[in-house]
Amino acid sequence: MILTNLQNTERIENLHPLFKKLFDYVKTHNLAEGPTGRIDLDGDNLFINNSNPTLIPAEKQVLEMHRKYIDVQILLEGEETVGWKALEDLQHTCKEYDEEGDYALSDDKPTTYFNVKAGQIYILYPEDLHAPIIGEGTVRKAIGKVLINI
Repeated sequence: MILTNLQNTERIENLHPLFKKLFDYVKTHNLAEGPTGRIDLDGDNLFINNSNPTLIPAEKQVLEMHRKYIDVQILLEGEETVGWKALEDLQHTCKEYDEEGDYALSDDKPTTYFNVKAGQIYILYPEDLHAPIIGEGTVRKAIGKVLINI
């Protein structure tokens, strides 16, 4: 997992061939003011889910995991708390992997929590189980979905 400010993405753009395209798009478009929904940048290889989720209490949030996509979660407005757990520490899956949706869920408890503020991003690989959108109120966020093997 990587946590950084959006302004510092130049240092990590070489970690995946589509990261630069994603970061350039987010930096040059006001996604907080745009409509919610899917934004295609390179078909199923790279797209953004622009969302306005309502935050939920930590005890009600479950961990999620992905196999095909890297999640690049970009907080546009507000603050959220995120739970994290390493895949190798997984004890229990409550919803088996859904190939079409590229996710599985676990009601295991995160091993750590971190806070994210507007302008920060966190990048989650398949080994990073995560429980996002924890807190009160709503946030505006863009979730970049980057296909691992292009």
